[in-house]
Amino acid sequence: MRAVWIATVNNIDWPTKSGLTTEDQQRELIELLDLAKAYHLNTIILQVRPATDAFYPSTLEPWSQWLTGTQGQAPNPLYDPLAFAITECRKRGLDIHLWLNPYRAETDTVKQALAETHPAKIHPEWFVTYGRSRYFNPGLQETRDHVSSVVADLVRRYDVDAIHMDDYFYPYRIAGVEFPDSAAFASNPGGFAPARKDDWRRDNVDRIIKQIYDTIQSIKPHVEFGISPFGVWRNADKDPLGSKTRAGVTNYDDLYADILKWQKLGWIDYVTPQLYWHIGMEAADYATLAEWWSLNTFGCRLYIGQA
Repeated sequence: MRAVWIATVNNIDWPTKSGLTTEDQQRELIELLDLAKAYHLNTIILQVRPATDAFYPSTLEPWSQWLTGTQGQAPNPLYDPLAFAITECRKRGLDIHLWLNPYRAETDTVKQALAETHPAKIHPEWFVTYGRSRYFNPGLQETRDHVSSVVADLVRRYDVDAIHMDDYFYPYRIAGVEFPDSAAFASNPGGFAPARKDDWRRDNVDRIIKQIYDTIQSIKPHVEFGISPFGVWRNADKDPLGSKTRAGVTNYDDLYADILKWQKLGWIDYVTPQLYWHIGMEAADYATLAEWWSLNTFGCRLYIGQA
């Protein structure tokens, strides 16, 4: 796989700004796909659900604000951006992976306005606010069921090669601020004692990964499930199985994503760790991490994510 991410959140890559005409959106995407082809890439990883919204017509979530400028407003003239992307990828012999964010519901609760059809408007009890962002509560089965329904809808309706998630599971920590999931833990402890809340959080993420994998397998088993995690699983000072790094954040201890477990149990088909650091960097050396991941795949296909 020689892939490129196309990020839509905050109009990072495409569309270059919200509110472009349908013709301009399509022209910009074709230019990106032509560039990928010219660079001899073979896979596009397109972000189609950046924040519980949709770059395709959906009865489950509203149209993305990064298409039109207003969440819930369809492109005009109306078209299906995902169907268009798939058609144009196939013309060029490109695979297409659909990049979803599992928990993020709103990137900025101060600046943004949710559509009335957004799940946070319909089921506010499913969500929590942390910093300026809103998230699905990972401790609720309703969260897992809804996200799995979104995945099922995509896999059923579209001819795609994979479902893809990046590094955002539990959010990156805000110094001195506890993630507000105490009520969910109290009502759904899952057999975990209060001292094992971190294990409970990891179990929550395990459960959504397993449910999404099972969902895909039940509909189209040939569709892969890939994860692109933060580049460090654990530091060796916390775990002898970890890498010789001193990263300030790790998947296991901070994002509650036990990537190695998913690889061992076959819940994901490929892993793309984000090794966004240079060779020789003291805290997280690229060469050290590339070798560590290559020795800890447990049979899962490995591709290195480059900055």
